[in-house]
Amino acid sequence: MKKIPIGLSDFKKLIEQNCYFIDKSLLIKDVDEGSEIILYPRPRRFGKTLNLSMLKYFYDIKENNRELFKGLNIEKEETIKKQGKYPVIFITFKDVKALNKDTAMYLIKEIIAEEYNKHTYLLNSEVLTEKDKEYYKQILDTKNNEDVYMYSLKNLSEYLTRYYEEKTVILIDEYDMPLHSAYAYGYYEEMVMFIRNLLSGALKDNINIEKAVLTGILRVAKESIFSGLNNLRVMSILTEKSGDKFGFLENEIEEIMINYKIEEKINEVKNWYNGYNFGGFTIYNPWSILNYIDERKLRPYWVNTSGNELIKDLLGKADEYVKQDLNDLIEGKSIRKKVEDNIVYSDIEKSEEVLWSFLLMSGYLRYDDYEKDGDFYYAKLRVPNEEVMYLYRADIISKWFSTKHTKYNLERVLKSLSKGNIEDFKYMFIEFGMSCFSYFDVSGEEPEKFYHAFVLGMIVGLKEEYTIKSNRESGLGRYDIMLIPKNKKERGIIFEFKKVNKYAKETIEKAIESAKKQIIEKNYESELKELEIENIIKIAVVFEGKNIEMEIFWNREKTGRNSEQRAGEHFRGKNGKWGEIHFFVRNDKSCLFHYGNAEADLSVCPDVYQITINGIIKKK
Repeated sequence: MKKIPIGLSDFKKLIEQNCYFIDKSLLIKDVDEGSEIILYPRPRRFGKTLNLSMLKYFYDIKENNRELFKGLNIEKEETIKKQGKYPVIFITFKDVKALNKDTAMYLIKEIIAEEYNKHTYLLNSEVLTEKDKEYYKQILDTKNNEDVYMYSLKNLSEYLTRYYEEKTVILIDEYDMPLHSAYAYGYYEEMVMFIRNLLSGALKDNINIEKAVLTGILRVAKESIFSGLNNLRVMSILTEKSGDKFGFLENEIEEIMINYKIEEKINEVKNWYNGYNFGGFTIYNPWSILNYIDERKLRPYWVNTSGNELIKDLLGKADEYVKQDLNDLIEGKSIRKKVEDNIVYSDIEKSEEVLWSFLLMSGYLRYDDYEKDGDFYYAKLRVPNEEVMYLYRADIISKWFSTKHTKYNLERVLKSLSKGNIEDFKYMFIEFGMSCFSYFDVSGEEPEKFYHAFVLGMIVGLKEEYTIKSNRESGLGRYDIMLIPKNKKERGIIFEFKKVNKYAKETIEKAIESAKKQIIEKNYESELKELEIENIIKIAVVFEGKNIEMEIFWNREKTGRNSEQRAGEHFRGKNGKWGEIHFFVRNDKSCLFHYGNAEADLSVCPDVYQITINGIIKKK
């Protein structure tokens, strides 16, 4: 069985080590028949570096690599005649991740010097003048000013063309990574100027280029990085051509799972890792697929790699309109938005439209129904798969709390809910919610969406104990949020949200009764009952502006007159103390309740009683 090439992006090593390889060699034909300069923007870890490495070994005139392509699809094409014909410059900026410009420039200079070092034979040739050799040595030194490096790629292409008497192929991987880091850490304007000069010098009117191929996450627009490049073709995820050359197709996934004898897991894998649309092709995330094949566990592999920080920060600071759209996405709905593949970094925080396009191009959304409407293009956007949904639920929504409200103990709120300390949950939830809402504008036509997302963000901390569902069909309607315990002996929980209808002069009390009535009449608990979960807590939450009210009720087995007491009522224990009842049904049809304000109070009020089926109160 072939080795799974996790993290291996060198094409030659992959082939020589007999690793599992999904043949994408027809990308070479696309490049050969395409424009002189091509940019392939794709999300991170979708095979960009491996594909450029493949192009490097295909074109490179320095060594005989024909054997690497034996049996691949490209061998059947006329393009194979160009194998080993051209000198190649290949650099990757994928590791240029720096907190400041000086460090970033140090890394870039080292990368360029490394490429120059591969061709030091030029220093011993007659094609370089003394002035050329002096410049060559300056590049190798890396201690020179950054201005020296602005034309380094252009000059190296000229030297190689002179030496081999063939035009040069230039391959630049992750060209925009330095810009991504620069934007995140505050030195964007300085970095964009250098990258613009470097690429413009290498690509604009360079008579020594045979082909130039760039990859990145975005097409960075309006900063004039690609201005004047009339021979540039951008092949984004919105373009059909080469749409199947990055990432895995469905039939390719089925083949790899059959080869590794786990074909019975195909549907689960589809749910977790597919859903991308690249030019009309359904694409699977290759990083996650390979890691799944290796570990055999459904986990968020791609979203747990580096690169999510900017996304989390942008959505964490987003306004209420973005958060309402985000809530729709988390519920599995689509949102129709204007879409562009030209991204201006400085506009991401200013423009909602640019933000959605940024999320799409970065792999955090997929698109459908891409069409022109007037002067612009629009598409329906949705979350591509369960893995990315995990990021939205577990990290991004949770950031709404962690960025501004760390002083509030969210864990205490969640613990009170999961442990069944209902009155404590009620009081702590209201206190926590009121403090959080003071930071947000919760006005608008549909504030329930904001409250819904707020609660969903809170309870995502219970994902290890519960399956969390939102806005699903159950009984005769749709509940807002349902928590299904993974242990059937624990409590199932249903949330219903409602705002006070001021126009109908509705009171909070009436709104609470309306929410309770809806939970009961729509039979939301049916899904839990089908799963043999008997202990069901129902929570009606009503909002009026930033005010919150809540009523909690649950299923009760009729086990004698004493069991008819409700939570919130009072009774006197054997020690003569009064306390609130906390009541729930056990699997043996008996009912357990205790008094005290929280589970922690049991050490102070140790009397805990059990009501048997016969209605007899016993000490636990």
